[in-house]
Amino acid sequence: MSSFSRLTKAYKNAKIVPFDDSSKFILFSDCHRGDNSFADDFANNRNIYYHALSHYYREGFNYCELGDGDELWENIHFKSIFEAHKSIFKLLKKFHLTNRLHMIWGNHDMVYKDPEYVKKHLSSYFEPIDAEDKELFKDIVYNEAVVLKHKETNQEIFLTHGHQADWWNYIFWRWGRFLVRVLWKPLQIWGIADPTSPAKNYTELIKVEKRIKKWILKNNLKITVVGHTHRPRFPEPGDIPFFNDGSCVHPRSITGIEIENGKIVLIKWQIATKEDGTLQIVRIVLEGPQKISQYQAKNH
Repeated sequence: MSSFSRLTKAYKNAKIVPFDDSSKFILFSDCHRGDNSFADDFANNRNIYYHALSHYYREGFNYCELGDGDELWENIHFKSIFEAHKSIFKLLKKFHLTNRLHMIWGNHDMVYKDPEYVKKHLSSYFEPIDAEDKELFKDIVYNEAVVLKHKETNQEIFLTHGHQADWWNYIFWRWGRFLVRVLWKPLQIWGIADPTSPAKNYTELIKVEKRIKKWILKNNLKITVVGHTHRPRFPEPGDIPFFNDGSCVHPRSITGIEIENGKIVLIKWQIATKEDGTLQIVRIVLEGPQKISQYQAKNH
C-alpha cells in the first residue's frame, strides 16, 4: 500500500467532529511523554505544557492530539509514563469528561490502534493513597485521523499524525520500536540521535512533506494538519494548505495550532524572563491568524 493509499484510508475512516466559527480547538502532537528519565525529552517542557493545557481547558477549547503523545517505543509500559506525568493525565481526563478530548495515534503510540490495549491500560489507574483503582479515560477511542467538518460550509480540516507518508515508521514501526529500545535509547545519553526519525533526518523530513503535499493536491486542496516531522508549517492562503503543529519537545518551548473564531493560528509557548528577573510562561503567535475560509478548495 502506497503512502497515498494510506492517507486516503485514514481520511475515509476518520472520526468526524462538527464545528462552527464559535468552536475552539488546540492541536498539539509529538509530546513523546516519557518516564522522566534522561531519555524523556518531554520532561524539560512539562511545566510549559501543563500551563498551556490549563489555559485551554479554562477557555473552553477542545484538545486534539495528533499522535506520538506517549513515548511507547522507549518505554514498554504506559504505567511508567502515567506515574511520571500524573498531573498531566489528570488534566487530560478533565477534557475527556467534558467530551473535548480527541486522540490520534502515531508511530510511537501505534499500540493505541488496538481498542483492547487502550481499554486495558488507559481506562483506569491504581491510586496507592486510596489503595484502589480509579477511572482515567473511560471508553476512550483512539483514531488514525479526525476530520473537523464545518456545520455551515462543510469545509473540512483533516487531522492525522502524518507517518502514513513514511513507510518505515508506518509499516515497520515494530522494528523501529525495537531499534529505539535496544540501540538508540542507551545512546541518547551520549547525544546520538535516532536516524530513522524524520525529525532528526532532514532528507526523510522533506520526502514525507512532499508525499503529503501530493496527496493534498489530488484531494481538492483539503486543509491538512499533521505532526510527525516536528517542523512547524503554516502556509499562506493560495499555497498548498499543508500545516504542521510542530512538537512539544522543542528546546525550552512547545508549538501548536489553534482554531478559534473561524481562524487558524500557529502558536508557541515558552519561558520568558521579566525585567525583575522572574520567569513566566508566555504564548507567542508565530504565524496567522488566517481565516479558514480563505483556504478554499478548488470547487468552492
